[in-house]
Amino acid sequence: MTDLERRYLRLLRAYPADYRRSRGAEIVGTYLDLAAPGRRWPSAADAADLLRGGLRQRLRAAGATDLVPGVRLAAVLAFLTATTLAGAWSMLELRPPPAVFDVPSAGPFVSLGIGAWIAWLLAAVVYALAPGRWARRAVALALLLTLGLVPAAPLVGLPRPPLFVLLPQIALGLVALGLPDALPAPLRAAPLIAVGVVALARTHVHLLSPAVFGSTYYVSSAVPVLPDAAVALLAVAVLLAAGLALRADSRGVWAALILLTPIGLLALQPLAGAIDGAGDTVAVWSELAATAVVIGVVGPALLPLALALRRRPTRPTALTPR
Repeated sequence: MTDLERRYLRLLRAYPADYRRSRGAEIVGTYLDLAAPGRRWPSAADAADLLRGGLRQRLRAAGATDLVPGVRLAAVLAFLTATTLAGAWSMLELRPPPAVFDVPSAGPFVSLGIGAWIAWLLAAVVYALAPGRWARRAVALALLLTLGLVPAAPLVGLPRPPLFVLLPQIALGLVALGLPDALPAPLRAAPLIAVGVVALARTHVHLLSPAVFGSTYYVSSAVPVLPDAAVALLAVAVLLAAGLALRADSRGVWAALILLTPIGLLALQPLAGAIDGAGDTVAVWSELAATAVVIGVVGPALLPLALALRRRPTRPTALTPR
């Protein structure tokens, strides 16, 4: 057995055991026949293809073939929410606090966050023009820039958006990495349209307050905006789940389960406040951190739990034919 064949067999472990026994030799043989002479390692494309195929077969074995479409639906909703919020925060960044408040800012902007928000807006443009791999790369870049704000801010000595603003954006970005390749043009343009609506509302209705709350310029605007976004995303997810369930389609249910973690992080402030009875006041850092940990553990755990419950066979009863 060659090194290449041995490594393909390791990748084949992504498939269920029964499937490996019946089709494993055929699958590995096909990849070996297509491999270039002298190759010792599977290509990245082959590895990704095997892992995707294994996941697909495991979902089919668990009776959850509609999970992947649910992931794509959740990705579309998460991307729409992330880009809309990025548009709102970009409008906020364009109005740095007046000097009289003595609040530090990143030059003509409120903070370093402007770089990440622009990346999200560019990702919306890329998705409208070139869905698929390029759009997912643009989302990954925006996600990395958002993550990078945390270590970059102390290094350069400039402010960044607070963590309770960055955490839901990161969670939404992780879900948005599952964006589908094919989607009608009007739906691909929806994030750009939403950003335009936010820009108009910001200009004419003063959607985001310019007031300073405490030491963070974002807080007075983010505290009311993020919970509203959580309610809107939850309402859309629940309505889609109910509508699709009427047609015996579980995509919406899976999408709602996947979106529970970003929704919980969007509602982090009121959830943390509810725990200690703070009400409408801003929760302290320790309460926010503890609540975020609970959301980060419980939310992702719901999906494998739902898969396990769905896979559990129904026990025969006296009325059920054996």
